Amino acid sequence: MPSVSTIAQAEEVRKTSPEQAIPLYQSILAVAATGMNDQETALLKLAQCYRDLHRPNELAALIHDSRTLITSIPKAKTAKIIRTLIDYFSEIPNTLPLQIDVCKQTIQWTIQEKRIFLKQALETRLVALYLDNKMYSDSLALIATLLKELKKLDDKMVLVEVQLLESRVCHALRNLPKAKAALTSARTSANAIYCPPLLQAALDMQSGILHAEEKDYKTGFSYFYETLEGYSSLEDARAISALKYMLLCKVMLNLSDDIQSILNSKVALKYRGVEVEAMKAIASAHQNRSLQEFEQALAAYRDELGHDPIIRNHLASLYDKLLEQNLVRVIEPFSRVEISHIAEIIKLPAQQVESKLSQMILDKTFLGVLDQGAGCLVVFEETPVDKTYDSALDTMKNMANVVESLYEKASKLT
Repeated sequence: MPSVSTIAQAEEVRKTSPEQAIPLYQSILAVAATGMNDQETALLKLAQCYRDLHRPNELAALIHDSRTLITSIPKAKTAKIIRTLIDYFSEIPNTLPLQIDVCKQTIQWTIQEKRIFLKQALETRLVALYLDNKMYSDSLALIATLLKELKKLDDKMVLVEVQLLESRVCHALRNLPKAKAALTSARTSANAIYCPPLLQAALDMQSGILHAEEKDYKTGFSYFYETLEGYSSLEDARAISALKYMLLCKVMLNLSDDIQSILNSKVALKYRGVEVEAMKAIASAHQNRSLQEFEQALAAYRDELGHDPIIRNHLASLYDKLLEQNLVRVIEPFSRVEISHIAEIIKLPAQQVESKLSQMILDKTFLGVLDQGAGCLVVFEETPVDKTYDSALDTMKNMANVVESLYEKASKLT
């Protein structure tokens, strides 16, 4: 058939020059006599060319123009094609706003065509896009509408995805109780159906993140290990994030020695790279209790450590803890010491040291005052608590009980 040879030719050209393959795929789509399967193939291949050449506007136009073709394809296949076309946007950088617009337009088209299941699948995708674009209020509004519809239709699979997204949105808004409640609902819904490995790994990932937020790093580590195995078996790129979170949990648990054995495991070996080296540098700095090494690691691996909000939040907490430990160790021999001297020893700006010391005094980490006029820290010795007053109060309370008891007995005799 001529169309088959044309697709084969276009595929050969695409391997060397995607730019030159575009007119060939367009000609296949333009010929009405071409077989339906060939047109579907040409549509997806043309979209891949636009994706590889980073042409988001052309890809958006293709999705819009292909609706006539899509209406003649069976509905089950239509949903898969549209989702695939929209997913191609995610591989083109800085296209989130355009992706959201295309998704909204396609949802309007599904409403006109009365394709309810495709509409719900696209709305679920739109919630994820809102989350990536930090449009949290829009996400929650759409989630509320979706949950009502899905509970009526009893579509458990999509319901699990939406509840998981709700948990992620609430976590991003730092509403941990609601994030936990949404995740529990997602797990309950998942137990009633067969949960695909990819979705199960996503549930485990969110469980690990929420346990880590509650400082339960041991349980968090277990969930991240399950996530790593799940994503690794499917060759999913998110496996590296699960491995990083596992290493983070070990650092937070002061078990940096275990990191090398984790990295030598069969599952983790194929993910060795810059991101893993970044976590090793953090673990080494924490093990040495060195603020300077910690800051050097943060500076050297800014992209790997700073772009992930989960790692960034926990490292900020770890840095704070490390700074406190270093300050307590430095001021321990002194009863009065200049702030500039502490800053010199710890190799940090005096202003930052002063601010941290005042916070530690308020938190009662140690007893002392800041003499800002002299630029000094005055440390007091902890005075032993006098228990005489408490003991006297306990004695008087017991005596009152005895007197009341005797009074009740005397009143019975009269």
